[in-house]
Amino acid sequence: MIISHFPKCVAISALFVLSVGALDTFIAAVYEHAVILPNRTETPVSKEEALFLMNKNIDVLEKAVKLAAKQGAHIIVTPEDGIYGWVFTRESIYPYLEDIPDSEVNWIPCRDPQRFGYTPVQERLSCLAKDNSIYVVANIGDKKPCNASDPQCPPDGRYQYNTDVVFDSEGRLVARYHKYNLFAPEIQFDFPKTSEVETFDTPFGKFGIFTCFDIFSHDPAVVVVDKFQVDSVIYPTAWYNTLPLLSAVPFHSAWARAMGVNLLAANTHNTSMHMTGSGIYAPEAVKVYHYDMETESGQLMLSELKSRPRREPTYPAVVDWGAYAESMKPFSSEQSHFPGLIYFDEFTFTELKRNTGNYTVCQKDLCCHLTYKMSEKRTDEVYALGAFDGLHTVEGQYYLQVCTLLKCQTTDLRTCGQPVGSVFTKFEEFSLSGTFGTSYVFPQLILSGSQLAPERHYEVSRDGRLRGRSGAPLPVLVMALYGRVFEKDPPRLGQGPGKLQ
Repeated sequence: MIISHFPKCVAISALFVLSVGALDTFIAAVYEHAVILPNRTETPVSKEEALFLMNKNIDVLEKAVKLAAKQGAHIIVTPEDGIYGWVFTRESIYPYLEDIPDSEVNWIPCRDPQRFGYTPVQERLSCLAKDNSIYVVANIGDKKPCNASDPQCPPDGRYQYNTDVVFDSEGRLVARYHKYNLFAPEIQFDFPKTSEVETFDTPFGKFGIFTCFDIFSHDPAVVVVDKFQVDSVIYPTAWYNTLPLLSAVPFHSAWARAMGVNLLAANTHNTSMHMTGSGIYAPEAVKVYHYDMETESGQLMLSELKSRPRREPTYPAVVDWGAYAESMKPFSSEQSHFPGLIYFDEFTFTELKRNTGNYTVCQKDLCCHLTYKMSEKRTDEVYALGAFDGLHTVEGQYYLQVCTLLKCQTTDLRTCGQPVGSVFTKFEEFSLSGTFGTSYVFPQLILSGSQLAPERHYEVSRDGRLRGRSGAPLPVLVMALYGRVFEKDPPRLGQGPGKLQ
């Protein structure tokens, strides 16, 4: 079942913008797909069985593509692993792979399907784009033969890549991207030798593309925005939500805001794996998002976006993330600090003991400052202010500086940092800042029920404060400034020693 969420006024405006050459706005679509998974992945199946499963998933995606096109969408993004699933060995993924050429070959698979061998999946995706006059983005697997002359050639004589493809409205392959930062469990794929920055131009702006775990990286995620100046980023992902700081919708929307680009994020949907959370995000606002842990249905979302957001008067100002925090003295407090884990990182916490207050907590070079006012201080709910300044080492290595205010799971301080779903305490005022040593900080404000706070209730000031502005009492679940210090990262995020078994 495909459910569509799209404001009616946007559908009407689409008729106007379609008649213009270089478009000032465009209609974006993302589809959160409940992937039909193979019965077994330990041993290889035949190519025919693999294609049968992939076509079952593409049948579902085809309905989403057609529905999006009928509602005026110019581009639709589908999820990572959306055509065959994600749990494979190197051998068992092989029947699902195709040879995907570089996008410079000027190829329309729908018209010339045999040019690069047997490519039925690329042919079908190309025809979907061509027949519906819409850009189609999908994630599939690429295979490239190699031999002993290449010292890095795998023993089986081939490279296998997690790959995004983009077909334009004529069905032409315009982008092929090999995921650079593989997540630890992706044993079926190879790391590309070098990072590929993939961009393509459209009548509605310049686009970049990367996949899932890449969003934590400098290369390609920051490079494609800062160096190549894309307007919009396409983002297929298979993201399992890890509360409190790494839930898909809050993190992705914060990334779009901090980086100043449109982000079209399509997640897979699998509640048993905590996979949900897709959306269309602009630099100045969340346009539409979907988070559903109750059903197993797919979800189509559409929204109108500015084609070139940097030219808009609403484009967010540059933030100096450490300016405010570095200009003030730490708030004095006689109460003790205590340790707590968030996703295997040891934070330094301090408890919020009153209904109003000013607190500072520090770790290494990072000091986090909080000023707040609660409607009332409940005895059955405990909040803590936390700081982390260090290298994350589980399922990859990357350097973080994080300031967070969060509700502890219970009144036992040892549960601070563990996942929480709902709160009753409401904050009337708040201001969170930190002495960040990076300009890449992603602000998050999550309310009870894992819902995003509407932009009208908070702001990010130019001096680096995340603060309330409406005076409306907000049931804050998590507030965070999530900083990435890229210069302290290892060369590639996914090749750190620490992995979950």
